[in-house]
Amino acid sequence: MKLGIVVPVYNRERYVGSALRSVLRQRDAADLDIIVIDDGSTDGTADVIRAFIGDGAPIRLFSQPNAGVTKARNAGLRQLCDDTEFVSFLDSDDISPAGRFAADLAYFKADPVLELTYSYMRMVDLVDEEALEPAEGCDERVFRGIHLSAGIYARGLVDRIGPFDEELAQSEDTDFLFRVFEQHARHVFPDTIALYYRQHPDSLMANRAEVRRQFLRACHKSIVRRRRDPSLGSFQDLIKVDERGLGRGR
Repeated sequence: MKLGIVVPVYNRERYVGSALRSVLRQRDAADLDIIVIDDGSTDGTADVIRAFIGDGAPIRLFSQPNAGVTKARNAGLRQLCDDTEFVSFLDSDDISPAGRFAADLAYFKADPVLELTYSYMRMVDLVDEEALEPAEGCDERVFRGIHLSAGIYARGLVDRIGPFDEELAQSEDTDFLFRVFEQHARHVFPDTIALYYRQHPDSLMANRAEVRRQFLRACHKSIVRRRRDPSLGSFQDLIKVDERGLGRGR
């Protein structure tokens, strides 16, 4: 199985090494192709990534002038290899838990027509950088929220959904996931923890007012699409799975 992992990055010298190490420790789960899009970083981010490449890691680095996360994600999708079977994403300040890819890819092996696995996320405020696990005593909660990295996507599904909407500076991931469920993608909701979502002051999520505004734009786009084409599914499946009442991860 060839798994392409798209990692957009901008000025994350402090965090990107941990993010990449968390993926690389899972090389036994699949033939990994880690596609890093450096969106015009001005710090030492690219040097950190090149050090991994120099050590033989399956990472391909592409650099572009700063254009925002949406265009960076699309740039990553354009670099997928022809033989890539599955696609996932990781933000450059988050952590992929050990064993996650092996656990979720097993669902695809069991069901050849499956298009998507969509798992839980764990929000943490402190990470043990050596163990790449939530630090002891950290503030954390587990929930099923809206996050690209919670999913592993069959390549055919990604091709069918198309690129991220570049009209959205944020919530392009939300819009993408809404379109996935509108297309009635065949999916399962495993109990796996798909990512450790790192909370820190430099996160794009820190500007709550803008986050809410962009989220509402993504919701409105979905409403308009479904009014025009009643055959489309709703994203209710994406949000109703939150049986713990903790679906407020955005």
